[in-house]
Amino acid sequence: VQLQASGGGLVQAGGSLRLSCAASGRTVSVYSMGWFRQAPGKEREFVAALNWSVFGTNSADSVEGRFTISRDNAKNTVYLQMNSLKPEDTAVYYCAAGGYVGRSVRRIPSAYNYWGQGTLVTVSS
Repeated sequence: VQLQASGGGLVQAGGSLRLSCAASGRTVSVYSMGWFRQAPGKEREFVAALNWSVFGTNSADSVEGRFTISRDNAKNTVYLQMNSLKPEDTAVYYCAAGGYVGRSVRRIPSAYNYWGQGTLVTVSS
């Protein structure tokens, strides 16, 4: 499975960006997808995740109400709509995919088998 993330860029605080992550290859093995981010000098942290065939998502407290994860099953693509961006949202954003990832472990990077290359989001104050 290959993951191609795109959509990052430079935006002012309060602005919006939409990230995309397209999955290709053996996508039949993918059931869960998520977004993580890593700021300089910090560990990779969970942002949001969902499963392909079950409605319901979960998000980190720090982005709840501002970021929305969604999917387009026909395109094997997951999106991350980011609104009301803050300087502290600045990071490299990675998409991840795996088999079934239960809600209790969805926030753990090692629960995912595949990772995209990352896309940089910079929020200026």
